[in-house]
Amino acid sequence: MSPTLEFKGYALTDRKQWSDLTVTEIKPKTFQPDDVEIAITHCGVCGSDVHTLTQGWGESKLPLVVGHEIIGKVTRVGDKVADIKPGDRVGVGAQIGSCLRCRACKSDYENYCPDGIATYNSVYPDGVVSQGGYATAIRANQQFVFPIPDEIESRHAASMMCAGLTVYSPLRTYGAGPGKKVGVIGIGGLGHYAVLWAKAMGAEVYAFTHDSSKMEDIKKMGADHVVNTGEKDYHKPYARTLDLIVSTRDAYGPDASLSPYLSMLFVHGHFITVGIPDADQPLPSIHPFDVAPNGCLVGGSAIGSKKEALEMLELARSKGVKPWIEELPMKDFKKALEAVKANKARYRYVLKQDISE
Repeated sequence: MSPTLEFKGYALTDRKQWSDLTVTEIKPKTFQPDDVEIAITHCGVCGSDVHTLTQGWGESKLPLVVGHEIIGKVTRVGDKVADIKPGDRVGVGAQIGSCLRCRACKSDYENYCPDGIATYNSVYPDGVVSQGGYATAIRANQQFVFPIPDEIESRHAASMMCAGLTVYSPLRTYGAGPGKKVGVIGIGGLGHYAVLWAKAMGAEVYAFTHDSSKMEDIKKMGADHVVNTGEKDYHKPYARTLDLIVSTRDAYGPDASLSPYLSMLFVHGHFITVGIPDADQPLPSIHPFDVAPNGCLVGGSAIGSKKEALEMLELARSKGVKPWIEELPMKDFKKALEAVKANKARYRYVLKQDISE
């Protein structure tokens, strides 16, 4: 371990008490020549944290520190690290490792590496369990460390590391920009970023929400159209209108249907889901009649690559994009986690590291 850093964090120690975390010493990954060591200052609270802590994505390892929207200062770099030095302000997102050898990794798709390592609740090749950002420090391979432009505050950059990147990637991949009509379903942490990015990229933005209390906020975020999905036949005026829909929904009721959404896509339009529900909640079924009439395509997207992360940060810097967040001391993790689970966040919580104070 570094002689100057303590590695400890707010950890889950009892799976039945999902929001009760205890300050616990953690073992960092074995330091390698390609690694960067970071003293954490901020960490965003993601829905993934809740799914993991509540065991919705399967049984988690213990003890476990969650958090993968990490900002901090570099304290140490390995001999092979380039373009990052001690003192730099950097971020780490939801992925902390990959093989770096496969076709995906060599094609700037390291986020799709079949041997990818998640920032927490995963295992390094040497058997060390990966631990997240509700902590004092973290180590990461340089490929998964993103320099933060001076113009972006740490509290704003934090939630870009997962929420921001997760929706930026499909927007970029499927051509959001001038002349394109982009729909965003679910205006929470990820969805509000999708509205902000799509608008900054020059697209015409259609926001879909069932929560009337968010509508004025969504207009202020820059959406050109705000559609209440609670209204009967809400989708019909927009038939064959949208080039792309990014869905951030991570929960579906038993009677949910994708048919209304798919009907709003123009010919060969894309419906991309980035929300991942609990393991026992699959996407609603699709009939061929849902996709044949307009030739639409249904797909997914996984976080984003370093190349995309750097582009996203430059977009935020150049366009002055700022997320809607609430900053809390890290000791208030319980308040933030339970609010996220109850869908009360407006629109992302960011925790300021306080363990070492």
